[in-house]
Amino acid sequence: MPFALRAVIVLASLLVGSIASAGEVRSPKGVVELFTSQGCASCPPADNTLSQLVAQGDLVVLSYHVDYWNYLGWTDTLSSKENTQRQYGYAKTMGRSGVYTPQAIINGREHVKGTDQTVINGKVNDLQKAGKGLTVPVAATMHGDEIEIEIGEGQGQADVVVAYFTKHQQVDVTKGENSGKNMEYWHAVYDVQSVGMWNGQKMTLKLPGKALGKTKKDGCAILLQTSGSGGEPASIIGATVLMAGRKKD
Repeated sequence: MPFALRAVIVLASLLVGSIASAGEVRSPKGVVELFTSQGCASCPPADNTLSQLVAQGDLVVLSYHVDYWNYLGWTDTLSSKENTQRQYGYAKTMGRSGVYTPQAIINGREHVKGTDQTVINGKVNDLQKAGKGLTVPVAATMHGDEIEIEIGEGQGQADVVVAYFTKHQQVDVTKGENSGKNMEYWHAVYDVQSVGMWNGQKMTLKLPGKALGKTKKDGCAILLQTSGSGGEPASIIGATVLMAGRKKD
């Protein structure tokens, strides 16, 4: 095998390996939520960008598949009306009249097109410098069949939100704008639950964790998130990621 080809294969394997081992984000700089669809022709570059953000290892990165592209002939296998509702909730919070894909929401505060890794990282850094980063410590570990969430002190109040996701999936799209493509997805959210309320004081929560690690239910993100008057998602002030199999020593 020619040296150049071997080098390419080695580099590719290292990249895949780095993504596969990503997820253990101890002190994340920010939260990136990508709203995407298998039926959206402009979304594959954003899905690829999301995989690079996961590989960075310094962000909480989530992918929400929306269902409003399904009318084009391909039903997104990962989509849900709840994901669409979350995106419309952000639109209301930000005073927008509509939504789009691929849209990346940063820290629940600002949005950018989801295709540019440099722009997304720049926005994360800008928010952090402006004091709009993740200012409240959040940690999560497994104790047997329980998820233990620890939240530190801070200002204000917020919901404790858990977003359950599948680490990695590949989908063969046979209809619609991406027909014939084998699509790769990371950290696709399949369920979001509000599990408690934080009021600025240290707190500990325990949740059932038996589902993690079963049937592609690989991990969850814990978001400390404020909300609008109607319950719409708003700024995220703390976050962490717990992968299946991670237990407290």
